[in-house]
Amino acid sequence: MNIKCINLHSLKLKALLVSIAVPLLTGVLSNLLSGRIKPVYLSMEKPSFAPPPWVFPVVWSILFILMGISCYLIYESVSPFRKKALYAYGTQLFLNMFWTLIFFRLGLYLFAAVWLGLIMTAALVTIIYFYKINKCAAYLQIPYMLWLVFALLLNACVYFLN
Repeated sequence: MNIKCINLHSLKLKALLVSIAVPLLTGVLSNLLSGRIKPVYLSMEKPSFAPPPWVFPVVWSILFILMGISCYLIYESVSPFRKKALYAYGTQLFLNMFWTLIFFRLGLYLFAAVWLGLIMTAALVTIIYFYKINKCAAYLQIPYMLWLVFALLLNACVYFLN
């Protein structure tokens, strides 16, 4: 199996850093728009498998870094699918930014679950396009998709418990 990841000889550090910064800053903006998340999270009824609050920023930071590296690989490609792939990536990142606001600030748990379904659909489209261009870029999106599945399960449980 031939999986092409980052070639250190042709690495464009500025483009890589921007690619990583975009999802990280999107996460920061989402957090700022959502208000006081931790007290809301601590006050709601949650299933027994719900992680402690400190887990979320750690996991999201790792996921955003992986997503940024993945985006860099696509951005640097010359594939005819590049534009569509980056559009799909931008769409899922944009949708992702608003989930925290819908869930925590607005408390719309059922709508947040539906919104997660939209994010997952856009993320799947992103993975499919990324796979056509660079398998490594697609594989770097898999942890994000798995976290979205977990988030949907957690979101649904919070909806039913509250």
